[in-house]
Amino acid sequence: MTIARSILLFVLAALAEIGGAWLIWQGVREHRGWIWAGAGVVALGLYGFVATLQPDANFGRILAAYGGVFVVGSLVWGVVADGFRPDRWDVTGALVCLVGVALIMYAPRSG
Repeated sequence: MTIARSILLFVLAALAEIGGAWLIWQGVREHRGWIWAGAGVVALGLYGFVATLQPDANFGRILAAYGGVFVVGSLVWGVVADGFRPDRWDVTGALVCLVGVALIMYAPRSG
């Protein structure tokens, strides 16, 4: 259950961080206004809190692993929200990142 909880937290963190960055992008670059950007700032703040809920106590490990989740989530967000179409190298890179996440977070450790 701990791995399932951790994966769910990574998904929630990705939604908050990528969504927050996208909202700021929309507010500033797409001229949708400061309400969009402000909502993005709130979402980015929520990301910081979600990350603290990970069962592992090591900040560096969690943020390093989240980097891989961020790569995958960013590509998915681009497909869903912006019509981006990843090529085979994008997909291959994303899969490599997920393998890295699994190794960093879920590999058996002694001690």
